[in-house]
Amino acid sequence: MYERIDGRGAGALREVRIVPGFVRTAAGSCLVECGGTRVICTASVQEGVPPFLRGKGQGWLTAEYAMLPASTGQRKARDGVKKDGRSVEIQRLIGRSLRQAVDLARLGERTVTLDCDVLEADGGTRTASITGSFVALVLAVDKLIREGRLLQSPVTYQVSAVSCGIVSGQPLLDLCYVEDSCAQVDMNVVMDDAGRFIEVQGTGEGRSFSREELDKLLALAEEGNAELMRAQRDALGGAARHIGAKELLIVATGNANKLREFKEILGARYDVVSMKDVGVDADIEETGTTFEENAAIKAEYVMKQTGCAAIADDSGLAVDALDGAPGVYSARYCGRHGDDEANNRLLLENLKDVPAPRTGRYIAAIALSRPGKRTLIRRGTCEGEVLFEAHGAGGFGYDPLFRCETGETFAEISAEEKNRISHRRRGIEAVLKALEEE
Repeated sequence: MYERIDGRGAGALREVRIVPGFVRTAAGSCLVECGGTRVICTASVQEGVPPFLRGKGQGWLTAEYAMLPASTGQRKARDGVKKDGRSVEIQRLIGRSLRQAVDLARLGERTVTLDCDVLEADGGTRTASITGSFVALVLAVDKLIREGRLLQSPVTYQVSAVSCGIVSGQPLLDLCYVEDSCAQVDMNVVMDDAGRFIEVQGTGEGRSFSREELDKLLALAEEGNAELMRAQRDALGGAARHIGAKELLIVATGNANKLREFKEILGARYDVVSMKDVGVDADIEETGTTFEENAAIKAEYVMKQTGCAAIADDSGLAVDALDGAPGVYSARYCGRHGDDEANNRLLLENLKDVPAPRTGRYIAAIALSRPGKRTLIRRGTCEGEVLFEAHGAGGFGYDPLFRCETGETFAEISAEEKNRISHRRRGIEAVLKALEEE
């Protein structure tokens, strides 16, 4: 049995220490120590993106890596304009790995640069850099949100990395420099908090390795990354709440009833808020001639104002005997916006000579607008008929006059039952289905 020079077990990490906020002038930073390896990781944020991303409504994340001259004991020449090949390879790995932690659309058109400077190198500098960079990234996001420059966290997954290898025939976790320099097999494993592999770099340095040995190394890496993620969260403290937060979805409406329906239908999937909640207090002019056009106008306006996903509906009642009226003018049928009582009176007046069944349908066009992507628009309908008098005390709009498929009016059934069969639910479900098919 191989005995490690520091007395650790085969599956033990070196002592891990993460000091958050190590560089006060950086948007986010930490010092990460894994045994004798010490790396300063900083996250800097700049407005704007590289030319190849301009106008696409998404951000960018990149990384740079360097070893300070005295980091290895024997002076290493500083990187010049042209970095050495090893540094370039490592910084590309760091950038690839951390981009898997971020929804770049939520980041908006800004660039995060992660700088990793190795103070002391005792093996595992690239994996320590990835682990520390994630902490610096989350701290930078926390600062952006506190300053009001970002409305939601773009950090969708937690990411860490660890080394492992085979030394004298023994699979070991987290190799120090002495072990790494004589390893028969050397491996670096990057993972997310869903237990998925982002990158596996495995090399037979002294010999090839078997599938059985590979499985043992991956099992060690899984355990090591789980422990590193606990250390990351401990270092982040309250800022850890930004990891894996639900995507913000802004409902482009000032109608409290509609907002409640959207929250009840979409709340399990999104953090649903009103546009007023995020500071958008505008009366968006609905100049479209169709439900679909008006829904898109509202959703796209709010998305452009906030940089976040926005959803809107335009809905109304279409009565066959009135050639589809009130239609897109449902909310202002009487000439005043939102006067439900007057709208209902006018509808009954216009239908006074029409016998039952006075068929029609509620229609809802749902538009979902997202940065850098086409607006998704789907329609939902609920068939029924207009009664001769109001029934029920619930609902809003034309609900007391509209008998739906249950045989009752929307104003007579519970909000839960209405949300189960409503035109708005069916439109939203059609949008969700379209998202899954993208």
